[in-house]
Amino acid sequence: MYFPIAHIEINPFIPPLTAFIISFFTSMGGLSGAFLILPFQVSILGFTSPAVSATNQLFNIVAIPSGVYHYIKEGRMVWPLTWVVIIGTLPGVLIGAILRIQYLPNPSHFKLFAGLVLLYIGYRLLINLLNYRNSFSNQMAAEEKFCQLVKEHYQSSSNQPSDISTKTPLPRIVIKSFTLNHIIYEFYGQQFDINVIGIMILSLLVGIVGGAYGIGGSAIIAPLLVGFFGLPVYTVAGAALLGNFITSIAGVLFYQSIAPFYPTMSVAPDWLLGFLFGIGGFGGMYYGARLQKFVSAKIIKWILVACILVTACDYIITFFLE
Repeated sequence: MYFPIAHIEINPFIPPLTAFIISFFTSMGGLSGAFLILPFQVSILGFTSPAVSATNQLFNIVAIPSGVYHYIKEGRMVWPLTWVVIIGTLPGVLIGAILRIQYLPNPSHFKLFAGLVLLYIGYRLLINLLNYRNSFSNQMAAEEKFCQLVKEHYQSSSNQPSDISTKTPLPRIVIKSFTLNHIIYEFYGQQFDINVIGIMILSLLVGIVGGAYGIGGSAIIAPLLVGFFGLPVYTVAGAALLGNFITSIAGVLFYQSIAPFYPTMSVAPDWLLGFLFGIGGFGGMYYGARLQKFVSAKIIKWILVACILVTACDYIITFFLE
């Protein structure tokens, strides 16, 4: 099948299959998988125009709702954090889109930019992992307690009738306070205090980077919330995904609206290609979010670190070898 905006020809089953596999693993850590699907489009498919960024955000719009649904259903959404992230990233996404078109239309330069962004994120997560027991004791305690309670919950449920109404629901996130300065919430006996201004500034910067990269404003916020603020991955995944969904809508609409002003360049998304990637991501996120609670937080983080660092190193090395 030929995709005229991307100027590529590919079997239509490859995009959804690729997206399903990537999103299954990345959704467990609060990432849609867009940060790896974009390198696949650029390096494997040869889709290098600025339209690839818009197409990648279209993938987010189609794929993310299935993952968000499970986090909301299980009471693992920190709603105040979600709104702060969205407010911070929205303007950043629009700024990032302009920067992508004006200053990073060259595929080689864009790869270096993307590689450096991913390298820093991977580095922060790796440091967090190597100092797992010393860096954030509250984070570790909450994550370990959550895993233990999930295990006990499903072991006890297996001895009860299959009617879900007979099962005792798992404890949910409890918001203790939400002001202009702080968000305080409790998760499995551990309390977390978040500086609202700090999150908003970080979200703006992340929005600029994410908007230029084409992965949505909140796509890389989850590793930073885990690595910088010491928040449990089980509590930030839903907020990051929902924030990514909202900001991706803004990004796609913005790319589409400014496309007429760049007649010699592909700027608007490839709607069919983005939809095919999105369908695969929808399935991958559904099962990834559903199974996240059964997977150790440390394993989830190692998966993210491996994916991020391999991609980053490939981009940076390729730039200097060209």
